Amino acid sequence: MASGKSKSSDGGFAWREFGDDNSPALERPIQESPPDKQNLRVQATRAGRKGKTVTVITGFQAKPETLQSLLKQLKAQCGSGGTVKENEIEIQGEHKQKILDFLIKLGYKAKISGG
Repeated sequence: MASGKSKSSDGGFAWREFGDDNSPALERPIQESPPDKQNLRVQATRAGRKGKTVTVITGFQAKPETLQSLLKQLKAQCGSGGTVKENEIEIQGEHKQKILDFLIKLGYKAKISGG
């Protein structure tokens, strides 16, 4: 009985017990750490990408705007495409060493992870 939701005729919810799921109150604030306090991992992987190699950088403690700015710089540095997914940066192709050198030059603590 206590489902907390009832569907209206137009497909939306007529009533919610705990408010909107996209409420700003439910979002966690992201603490932006300085680059020298972040431990990043750079790894090339093919898992789940139909055999295409992607270089993934994980371990960021930064806001989405900062990640987008860094992504733009990395894409220009590597000459390839990329995206930000779930607080990780993915760059198309295998660019581990090039990305590692660039991140260290920017002041990040980064390591190559995996084989």
